[in-house]
Amino acid sequence: MKMKVVVLALLALALSASLHADQMPVVTATPILSTKTTASGQPIDVPVHPEVVVSRLEIAPHGAIPMHEHPYPRYAYVLSGTLEITVPGGTVYRYKTGDFIAEVINQWHIGRNAGDTPVHLLVIDQVVPGHSNTVYRSEGSANAPGEG
Repeated sequence: MKMKVVVLALLALALSASLHADQMPVVTATPILSTKTTASGQPIDVPVHPEVVVSRLEIAPHGAIPMHEHPYPRYAYVLSGTLEITVPGGTVYRYKTGDFIAEVINQWHIGRNAGDTPVHLLVIDQVVPGHSNTVYRSEGSANAPGEG
């Protein structure tokens, strides 16, 4: 076993030495976001052994996602368009193409397309397996964002 490891290491070394610097693959990593909190400053608590669910959402021009909340962490990458999120108290967060969002948890909010082109989002949820991460508010429940 030890001999196989040595042989493999020598083979890898020989192969890498035969490549010229201009033949080496180039990888660039550009940080987009590093955070321990949501957009509104809440700590991000991930469920134990979460299920990761990835979705693509499209919001039509000037369309909106009705009043809702997320019981578990949700992250969104804005692929295109401009998204506005309104949270309790009327605070509005605005996100454009290339932005990454750590969404608010257990806070009612509205997502709205603030532009003339569709908003496309790549959404990543970390949920208790088998649970949904979007709860829509029923009529007559808590105040809407901006209503106090």
